[in-house]
Amino acid sequence: MFSGIVECIGKIIAIDQATPIWRFSIESIPIVADLKIGDSVAINGVCLTVIDFHSSYFKVEVVPETQRCTNFFKFQVGDEVNLERSITANSRIGGHFMQGHVDTVCEVLAIKLEDSAWLLTLSLPKSLKPYVINKGFIGLDGMSITIIKVGEDNFTATLIPHTQAVTIAKTYKIGSLINVEIDMLGKYIVNYLETTHAQSI
Repeated sequence: MFSGIVECIGKIIAIDQATPIWRFSIESIPIVADLKIGDSVAINGVCLTVIDFHSSYFKVEVVPETQRCTNFFKFQVGDEVNLERSITANSRIGGHFMQGHVDTVCEVLAIKLEDSAWLLTLSLPKSLKPYVINKGFIGLDGMSITIIKVGEDNFTATLIPHTQAVTIAKTYKIGSLINVEIDMLGKYIVNYLETTHAQSI
């Protein structure tokens, strides 16, 4: 479980795609300092398990399903990623609860500057629209972000200057592909209502 508050930025220093299960090596001294094998780390919002680590980097495995459902397919050596270790029982929840289970990849359609904040408009698959609401939470590459507008096939979120400065959001441009995780509370509520309605018919 994660909170959507990015701890630091890591750098991909190696990618092994020799087998169907890919292996990524991520450089991040702040994260490695408190890691052990088996720990969960959110990498661009994807919950992955640490399988090895050294003084300045750690390794994770990415199975085919994750390759298909996330933006990992586009990564190259040298790319930067958002990192967050899993929360503990005494952690502050500065964002919202996130599972690290990405629902889809959305494309950046527009970036508008409003004062010093960014208004980021992304594509929205029709299947996910019931879960996306104004002023609700959404996970973007592991960041807990507030939605400010929902359109027919898109939504707009706002990124404050601090988020731009300390995450990979500063690299976003038109066409960027972003991992999106819908607020799990919304998914549970919609599923409950749909199931209850079906049973009452």
